[in-house]
Amino acid sequence: MISKARLLAGAAMLGLAAQDAPAAAQVSGDTIKIGLITDMSGMYADADGSGGAEAVRMAIEDFGGEVAGNKIEFVVADHQNKADIGAARVREWIDRDGVDMVIAGPNSSVGLAVAKIAADKKKPFIAIGSTSSRLTNEECTPFTIHYAYDTVSLSKGTGAAVVADGGKSWFFLTADYVFGASIEKDTRAVIAAKGGTVAGSIKHPLGASDFSSFLLQAQGSGADVLALANAGADTINAIKAADEFGVGQSMKLVAMNMYLTDVHALGLQVAKGLYMTDGWYWDLNDETRAWGKKFFDRTNKMPTLLQVADYSAVRTYLEAVKATGADDGETIVARMKATPVNDVFVKDGVIRPDGRMVHDMYLMQVKTPEESKYPWDYYKLVKVIPGEDAATSKAESRCTLWTNATQ
Repeated sequence: MISKARLLAGAAMLGLAAQDAPAAAQVSGDTIKIGLITDMSGMYADADGSGGAEAVRMAIEDFGGEVAGNKIEFVVADHQNKADIGAARVREWIDRDGVDMVIAGPNSSVGLAVAKIAADKKKPFIAIGSTSSRLTNEECTPFTIHYAYDTVSLSKGTGAAVVADGGKSWFFLTADYVFGASIEKDTRAVIAAKGGTVAGSIKHPLGASDFSSFLLQAQGSGADVLALANAGADTINAIKAADEFGVGQSMKLVAMNMYLTDVHALGLQVAKGLYMTDGWYWDLNDETRAWGKKFFDRTNKMPTLLQVADYSAVRTYLEAVKATGADDGETIVARMKATPVNDVFVKDGVIRPDGRMVHDMYLMQVKTPEESKYPWDYYKLVKVIPGEDAATSKAESRCTLWTNATQ
């Protein structure tokens, strides 16, 4: 859980923000426009995609379709996992269509490109599936909020647990783009700190169709652990190939970023026993189950971490608009950073000066077919990881927004 000191600091910031707020704040154009740029048709579409868009609509509906007397509009676009396409669409949204806030789904390259545009235009940017820790570390901006999780939280959760369980020697199979490089880098740091070693790594292209040569190199390394530093369809295909090659007989297979929909696609017989770190699970408690079933009724699948985070991020943003009566980026981001997040996604979440939303994470293990008692009953909780243990520490940070802050 987040410390009481941080909550009190947040409350103090809230008081200052209220004092500094303009006396006659207003919403430009009498409309709040929210944009979701995500993967609607590619390898991450199941993890976010149309389900993420539906979660945003749920949040808007829960607000009654308006906030502070202003209509809420929503637009969504497919970035096709290309940074130039995502950046061009977001620039068009802001310059031509008057979009007030942007959410980015999976793909860190897209997220980093969009963050620069949002900062230049002074618009709030909330990264959900764009996971690279660079977003709130060396490339932080005053307008970026990293909401769901990042590569540091994944590495500190899964990496530390696997080393503690005896996985001392690692080999990385890494997607050759920003996310893959970030998760390998951050996990290497955790492995070294815990006394483990890295026997080697190999990069594969995004959307690889054949993992056989990569897996042969991994097996030949003599490492205890094969870490899949990829996501989405790449993770699914790598695990299927590893199962066919019998990699699990000589190496512990670890998915560094895995979604509930990935497990559903693989089936428990193939995915059983895998460890992963997640930020939310639909079957954690009565509140998460109720929201998960509401989402299921609309989409015919249970929500992922990304989809419930889409919902939560929109609710948090709209609450800030409601409280301030404004939509300018500086006012809204200040309010969000000053207000703890408490909803179906997280409890006592705190958005730090660097933009990282700190909240508890969960080390999970995939159940065996025998352990699963009902549809989508896929995970068992191994450990709750307190948010401040999962996130980048101030000593590790290279974001001057935080390192120069008094809090």
